[in-house]
Amino acid sequence: MRMRPTLSWTPSEDLPPATSDPGPVADALSTGGVLVLSGAGISTESGIPDYRGEGGSLSRHTPMTYQDFTASAQARRRYWARSHLGWRTFGRARPNTGHLAVAAFGRHGLLSGVITQNVDRLHQAAGSDDVVELHGTLARVVCLSCGAFSPRHELARRLEEANPGFEPVAAGINPDGDADLTDDQVAAFRVVPCTVCGGTLKPDVVFFGESVPPQRVEHCRELVRGAASLLVLGSSLTVMSGLRFVRQAAQAGKPVLIVNRDQTRGDRYALTRVSLPLGAALGAVAHRLGIPVSRVVDGGPQPA
Repeated sequence: MRMRPTLSWTPSEDLPPATSDPGPVADALSTGGVLVLSGAGISTESGIPDYRGEGGSLSRHTPMTYQDFTASAQARRRYWARSHLGWRTFGRARPNTGHLAVAAFGRHGLLSGVITQNVDRLHQAAGSDDVVELHGTLARVVCLSCGAFSPRHELARRLEEANPGFEPVAAGINPDGDADLTDDQVAAFRVVPCTVCGGTLKPDVVFFGESVPPQRVEHCRELVRGAASLLVLGSSLTVMSGLRFVRQAAQAGKPVLIVNRDQTRGDRYALTRVSLPLGAALGAVAHRLGIPVSRVVDGGPQPA
């Protein structure tokens, strides 16, 4: 199924109001077997903006589509210039309390898995293992011609060398690592080819208009089948790539719990929705469960 560029949705039904009590989340975690599905909202406290939350970037920015990227050299130049600048922000981002709490729940055997819609690898940086990156990762690059993979930091070095003095001021950074630059600011940017075959390089992420690999989708479905409950963290569930797992869990009679500041497209399937900032909510849950949450310093997570 292709990830359609759905930019917004309108609630069509009246639902019970959200709660500010994270107790139901603590109760679900205490019994174990919880599958986490995270979205951009869990990373906002790390300085990476959301698409659709308050002040979300979709109010000023339409994400690159796979069709545009593959059809136009100009679109690829614009993407890589903007993404090259945005990558610096991603490189400085550190896990926040939300990521660290998820990692702590995993270490204490309360989770059956973690699926993330994010491409920032902050769950892994916080110490979570076996994270399924539903939409891929910005940390890796793939050649569309030969399929070779390479580290993003290697591409960043090559782009620095090809574009000395490229230091534009961006109007903002988006959740996909795309910086807001004008056409004039990117006009002279030089894109570099694959070092193996000279082909076109693309970040190893699922663009809007592109399909999530079927084997990855099936793996996520297996995780839902094996979970006792599904905990959605910071996702609006606007696109079907994440919403389908919420629907699957609900249809199987598994409790769905959502922690998100705003309404989501999956609220109708939720046993409860907690309207709190992710860091505060998950920190409170960890405290209730008596689980210490690490802090991050250079070198990785450290005991709090």
